[in-house]
Amino acid sequence: MNKIATVDRKEKTLNSREVAKMIRRKHSELLKDIRRYSDYLAAGDFPLGRYFMKSSYIDANNQERPCFLVTKAGCEIIANKLTGKHGTWFTAAYVDKFNQMEHRQANINVKYQIPQSFAEALRLAADVAEQNSQLRADNEIKTQKIAEYEPKITYLDQILKSPATLTVTQIAADYGMSARALNEFLHRKRIQHKVNGQWILYRVNMRKGWTKSLTHQFQRSDGRLDTALQTRWTQKGRLAIHELLESEGIQALIDREE
Repeated sequence: MNKIATVDRKEKTLNSREVAKMIRRKHSELLKDIRRYSDYLAAGDFPLGRYFMKSSYIDANNQERPCFLVTKAGCEIIANKLTGKHGTWFTAAYVDKFNQMEHRQANINVKYQIPQSFAEALRLAADVAEQNSQLRADNEIKTQKIAEYEPKITYLDQILKSPATLTVTQIAADYGMSARALNEFLHRKRIQHKVNGQWILYRVNMRKGWTKSLTHQFQRSDGRLDTALQTRWTQKGRLAIHELLESEGIQALIDREE
């Protein structure tokens, strides 16, 4: 990233690279012109710092390159050499730039004014305290408004955000139902049926990406380890269940009005 060198000076300036863009010329060409103007000014014993100040910047290749800091008076010299609409455009542009800088400086001066007496210091402290109090009040009001107008997080939002698979027990809990009740509901809706003790989707639903069968390890009452298949629902399947339940007027707990 290019870094523009600066000088410790109160004079407000524009960098010559910025000026070159404003007048639609190559920076190298503008540098030649500024050097020529500087020679003329030096010959007439005009202080160069009032118009142009030598500076430099670091380019994209980390090389130091020359540039100038151009004051408002320097911009006037450059503008006088331009003719037609380009001269008018540049004059309007640099006048706006310097007016903006002066406006910002004026605001800074007001903000950081130094009291000249004890009474003025007390008044300033009171003003600052009042402003801070007003800012805190405004922030409180804005915070409340944000809370009031913030979109409500719905159960559907939770589905779309989560990539995990869930058991039917987990999904049923979101509706205040038992796993048994939800399984029976899905059976009545011709979504699944039981095969060897496991709920399996009907063939027509098997290629919809609703479930994943995972091997679940468990310990029998006699201490032996055994395995069984467990049907887990994907987020796509969870969404399908959500739509089915909603069609029956059954809402997720998070969506129900308090």
